[in-house]
Amino acid sequence: MAALKCNTLSLRNPALQFARPTSPDNYKRNAKWRSPQAAVIPNFHLPMRSLEVKNRTSTDDIKALRLITAIKTPYLPDGRFDLEAYDDLVNMQIVKGAEGIIVGGTTGEGQLMSWDEHIMLIGHTVNCFGGSIKVIGNTGSNSTREAIHATEQGFAVGMHGALHINPYYGKTSKEGMVSHFESVLSMGPSIIYNVPSRTGQDIPPPVIHTIAQSPYLAGVKECVGNDRVKQYTDNGIVVWSGNDDECHDSRWSYGATGVISVTSNLVPGLMRELMFGGKNPSLNAKLMPLMEWLFHEPNPIGLNTALAQLGVVRPVFRLPYVPLPLAKRVEFVNLVKEIGRENFVGEKDVQVLDDNDFILIGRY
Repeated sequence: MAALKCNTLSLRNPALQFARPTSPDNYKRNAKWRSPQAAVIPNFHLPMRSLEVKNRTSTDDIKALRLITAIKTPYLPDGRFDLEAYDDLVNMQIVKGAEGIIVGGTTGEGQLMSWDEHIMLIGHTVNCFGGSIKVIGNTGSNSTREAIHATEQGFAVGMHGALHINPYYGKTSKEGMVSHFESVLSMGPSIIYNVPSRTGQDIPPPVIHTIAQSPYLAGVKECVGNDRVKQYTDNGIVVWSGNDDECHDSRWSYGATGVISVTSNLVPGLMRELMFGGKNPSLNAKLMPLMEWLFHEPNPIGLNTALAQLGVVRPVFRLPYVPLPLAKRVEFVNLVKEIGRENFVGEKDVQVLDDNDFILIGRY
């Protein structure tokens, strides 16, 4: 009973009591309204984290990654995760030299997952591949409460780092962004993701410079462009390009550490060469048509279509995503032939799928 008392907030604590008059006379003398003290209870929240160092990853370890793949999540015909196909995708990334993967990002359709699915997939990835590749879970949210909860769970199941977005749609002020990020940064190594085309709001440099004081900020996935990349790298902030079509120049001309890539789902070996092999404008030019094809429609529509035609995932789409039209599917087959089938993941011949080959799932 004594233990219970010492771990329970006592309502006798004056800080937790409403201001109220002690007598009618006293009320008349003190008629000015006062805010109830219970409305300003100090924040008793502490981060739910472990300081156990076994298998933990330091912020510097995340900062050193050059090629991080935003991994695709494949599905079974009923819309559940196809873990066998997923495991094959991750293994191909490891074999071809990717150093990290983003689990449940935009490319992995985290926006279409329940949090149970999301955390399960992070845990599965760590359990199966955590010793061979860095697992960065997309546990960000436009709700600070959800971001805190998901990030606690993600690190608890062993992810090496977190990816965090700024509050999208509803948006917030610069001060609100700082408070949002500071609420999750203390839990472990984190990458901040700036993609105004999706969130509707840029994360301005003053916000990044403020939160850069945290030892847990690994860096920024930046989609605004190479001038912004250089602005950060000139000030010692690690940056990964978030735009595949700009990543070669970001890496070799603007100081970026590497790329968080969609294209590497398809050609991980060539993307590794692009990030590790020095300036290579000819390889960059060779890959540019594929990159442009991938983003003809919002990601991950192109990637999902491509992987299905390569035969490495089932042609199953969770709505609202639908496959690219037939003309673009034919175009992809030609791109594979031009770049070389041997450079792409999987071993089956690339084929043009018919409209009836695709399964579109609205409930799962």
